[in-house]
Amino acid sequence: MAQQAYMTETDDNGGSGPEPRGTRLRRLISTFLRTLSRAPGRALAGWRGDPRVWRRGLVLAGFALAFSLVMLVHSRIPNRYGNLGSLTETFLPWIGVFVPVLLVLALVRRSAIALIAVVLTAVVWLNLFGGLLGDKTGSGGDLTVATHNVNAENPDAADTARDVAASEADVLALEELTDAAVPVYEKALAATYRYHSVQGTVGLWSKYPLSSVKPVDIKLGWTRAMRATITTPQGQVAVYVAHLPSVRVKLQAGFTARQRDTSADALGEAIADEPLTRVILLGDLNGTMNDRSLNAVTSQMRSTQGAAGNGFGFSWPASFPMARIDQIMVKGVDPVTSWTLPRTGSDHLPVAARVKVTTP
Repeated sequence: MAQQAYMTETDDNGGSGPEPRGTRLRRLISTFLRTLSRAPGRALAGWRGDPRVWRRGLVLAGFALAFSLVMLVHSRIPNRYGNLGSLTETFLPWIGVFVPVLLVLALVRRSAIALIAVVLTAVVWLNLFGGLLGDKTGSGGDLTVATHNVNAENPDAADTARDVAASEADVLALEELTDAAVPVYEKALAATYRYHSVQGTVGLWSKYPLSSVKPVDIKLGWTRAMRATITTPQGQVAVYVAHLPSVRVKLQAGFTARQRDTSADALGEAIADEPLTRVILLGDLNGTMNDRSLNAVTSQMRSTQGAAGNGFGFSWPASFPMARIDQIMVKGVDPVTSWTLPRTGSDHLPVAARVKVTTP
């Protein structure tokens, strides 16, 4: 899944495809070696003639190589015990935080073997996530969509509704709606969105007509997903809104996500059976694009953030975002740009994207 989630994407009508990993890896290594060869001699002067540079820092080298190994074989880490594999994949990008720390320690220890190990770790990390560091946002597009888990305990639903409406999204999905909050959101959004439907705890607001609205069964026993056809000026688009079950990290049980995984499989089946060719999925999936347990969904759709975003686009928790679990995914339409919106009264950040519904 790492390849799908983290490699740069282009449209199907032209342009270059994803750069092969082997080519990117060789280019990164070559660039590093050229940079190292041009470094001022004074910086490495203290290393010359010191036989201990190859004996010091073995522990640091071990840590660096362990991080490299986790990134290289993360897809093989089993989920049998506490869903450890999915937990690792959820926070895998954060290994990059340790690279500069280890690099500084290797230089302070004047350890050649640790330095080489840290450089290897940096190369592996860049091979996986380097494509997300650049700005891939474009211009144009003909449909703006947004999604927000508004939080059932949100103290000010009206302000949250006005905040997300300010995004000027043509289509807005909200998750974690309560019976008491629904009238508040309906009133606050009525001036912006002429059409809307609420199914269970999820809702869809649109500037364009809705039809064929129905709940989607994601094997929960109550409604947390829906589907609707939106008739845009460029044609019909199937829009799904979903809020997959939450996951929990427990001391004895580990990363418990069985119900979330079952719901993800059901959602993936519904999207696979969708008769329309243009499909947009909006919602809180309680998992990242790199989480193998969401493969039923992620294997058939593209993340707008991965294809046309700037950076990782982390959305949760709002106070210090560490993971992108709120997703906008598309099939049959082209992502143009993707971004996160300012914080509201929720514990999630809203996310938005601009897509191109018309295709050449």
